[in-house]
Amino acid sequence: MINVDVNCCVKVDQTIDKKKSIFREHQELVFSLVGGLFLVVAIILQKADLQAMAVGAFLASYLVGGFFKTKEGITELIEDKSLNVELLMILAAIGAAIIGYWIEGAILIFIFSLSGALETYTLNKSHREISALMELQPEEATVLVNGVEKIVAVTALQIDDNVLIKPGERIPTDGVIIKGQTTIDEAAITGESMPIVKRIGDNVFSGTVNRNGAITVIVTKTNDETLFHKIIELVQSAKEEKSPSQLFIEKFESAYVKGVLIVVAFMMFLPHYLLGWSWTETFYRAMVLLVVASPCALVASIMPASLSAISNGARNGILFKGSVHLEALSSVKAIALDKTGTLTKGKPEVTDILVRDGAQEDDFLYKVASIENHSTHPLAESIVNYVKNQDDTTFLSPENVEDVTGWGITATLEGKEYKIGKRSFIGDEEADHFYPNETAKLSESGKTLVYVADGEGIYGVIALKDTVRDVAIEAIRRFREAGVYSIMITGDHAQTAAAIADETNIDEYIANCLPEKKVEEVKGLKTKYGSVAMVGDGINDAPALATSNVGIAMGTGTDVAIETADVVLVKNDLSKIAKAIELSKRMNRIIKQNMIFSITVIALLIIGNFLQQVSLPLGVIGHEGSTILVILNGLRLLRG
Repeated sequence: MINVDVNCCVKVDQTIDKKKSIFREHQELVFSLVGGLFLVVAIILQKADLQAMAVGAFLASYLVGGFFKTKEGITELIEDKSLNVELLMILAAIGAAIIGYWIEGAILIFIFSLSGALETYTLNKSHREISALMELQPEEATVLVNGVEKIVAVTALQIDDNVLIKPGERIPTDGVIIKGQTTIDEAAITGESMPIVKRIGDNVFSGTVNRNGAITVIVTKTNDETLFHKIIELVQSAKEEKSPSQLFIEKFESAYVKGVLIVVAFMMFLPHYLLGWSWTETFYRAMVLLVVASPCALVASIMPASLSAISNGARNGILFKGSVHLEALSSVKAIALDKTGTLTKGKPEVTDILVRDGAQEDDFLYKVASIENHSTHPLAESIVNYVKNQDDTTFLSPENVEDVTGWGITATLEGKEYKIGKRSFIGDEEADHFYPNETAKLSESGKTLVYVADGEGIYGVIALKDTVRDVAIEAIRRFREAGVYSIMITGDHAQTAAAIADETNIDEYIANCLPEKKVEEVKGLKTKYGSVAMVGDGINDAPALATSNVGIAMGTGTDVAIETADVVLVKNDLSKIAKAIELSKRMNRIIKQNMIFSITVIALLIIGNFLQQVSLPLGVIGHEGSTILVILNGLRLLRG
C-alpha cells in the first residue's frame, strides 16, 4: 500500500502555481531578454562567418523579442482602427533587415521590447499593490449568536451583528467596539506605523490588525461599504481614469504616426532625386527616420509618472479617483474647509465644569451623566462618555425622564427633580447670577454651555466644545507655506467660527452658511482665485465638493461626500492635503521634464539623420534609450 502525503502535494501545487504566476507577470521581460540572447548568439555566429545560422538567430531574436509589441500594435490597429508607435518600430526593424542591417533591427527590437517590459512593470506594480490590499481583508469572521461563536463568511456579515476579534486577528468589518480594549495597527489603511489604543465606543476598520486584546465589535457597514473596500475601488478606478495630458497624447499619437509614415514614404525616393543619394542610402535614411521620429518616449512621458504618483498617494492615505484630479491639484490657489468634522473632530468634548459653592464636582457629574444617559442628544452623549472615561461605573436609574425637544431634559433622581439644558430652559435671570464672568468668557470662546438646575437653583454648568483636530493647525501652516489661501466655510454662528479661526490661524472664515450658500461661496472663490479645492465630510458639503475644482472628502465622512469628492483622505489627516499638492506638483514637473526631453531628443535625431550623421544603431540607442529614461524618471514618484 502506498501512502500519499496530501499536504506535500498541495505545497508542490502551490509552488508550481506561484512560479507560473511569476512567469505570467514577467513574461514580457522574459521574452525581451531571450530575444536579446538570440541577438548575442546571432552576432557571434556572424563573426564566425556562419551567415545562414546567424540569419536564423536574428529571425528568432525578431520573433521572440518583438512578439508582445507586434501583438499589441496589431490588436490596437484592429480594435481602435488607429496607427501606433508599435507598428512604426516593427516596420522600421523589418525595413532594416530588408537592406541587410540585421544587427540594427534586432537591437531596435530588443531595446523597444525592454522599454515596453519596463512600462508593463509599472502597471503590474500598481496591480500588485491592489492585490496586496485585497489579501489583507479576512475571508471569515467569528459572529456571536446568543453568546455562541459561529464562523461565517465576511460577505455574510449584516449590520448590528456582534463580531469577536481575538488578539493577532485582522478585523473583518467596519464597526464600533462594544466590549474590550486593545491596540490596533491601522497601517494598512492609514500608513501610520504606530498602533492606536481603542476602547468601547471607538470605530475600527476592516483590514486592520487587533494587536493584544480580545474585543467585540458591532457591525456598522456591510462588506461592500467598508472603508477598506472603498479604498480598493478608488485605487482601481484611479488607474483607469486618464489625465487631460494623457488623453491629448493618445489622440496626438495616431495623427503623428500617420504623419511620420507619410514623410517616410517621401523619404524613400525624394532624396535620391533631389539630393543625389544612392537608393541604399535613401532607404537607409528613411528607416532611421522611422525609428527616431517615433514618439515612444513622448507617449511614455505621462502614464508611468501618473500611476507612480497615484500609488504613492494610496500608500500614504491619499486616494485619487483619477490622474485628472491629481494633475488639477497643483493649480489650486485656495482651499475652502468645512468646520465640523473637518477642521474639528465633529464630536463636542467637555472642557470646563462649574458647580455651585459647597457642591462636589464628582457627585455633580455622576448625577448629570445618570440622567443624560437616557438622552440621544450629541451633547448628552459627550457628557456621558466624559464621565465614563473618568470612572467606568454603573449609573443611577432616574425616574420621570422627559426629553423636551430643542430645550433639554427633565428627570427625577433620588427623589429630587433636575432640569438639564439651555440657559433659557433653566431661566435667564437665574443664569445671569451664576458665575457671570466665567460663563461669559466660555461663551465668547465658542463653547456650548449646558446648565443643570435642581430644587435649590442652578447646580452647575458644563462647557463643551467641538475641539480642533491635532493636525488642523499644522495643515493651515503648510497651506500658507505652499502659497495656498485657506477659508473656513461653516454653518455655525460667527462667534464659534471666529474662535475656531483664531485657534487654527486660518486666513478667513465665513459663518452661517447653509448648503446652498456654501455652493455660492465656492463659486465666488473660483471667480476670485481661479482654481479652488473644497474639503468636507458631511452630506451638506456634497454640493460644494461637486462645485469646486477639486473636491476632497474625509475618509470617515458620509458616503455621499466620499462619492462626490475627487480625493479622499483615509485618516482625516488634513496635513496630507499639502503632501498631495506637493505630489501633484512633482508629477507635473516630471511629466514636463519627460516631454521636453523626449521632444528634444526626437528633434536632434531627425536633424542628425538629414545631415547623415546618425546611424541606425545610434538612432535606436538614442530613441529607445530616451524612452527608458523617461519611464525611470516617472518611477521616481514611487518614492517619498
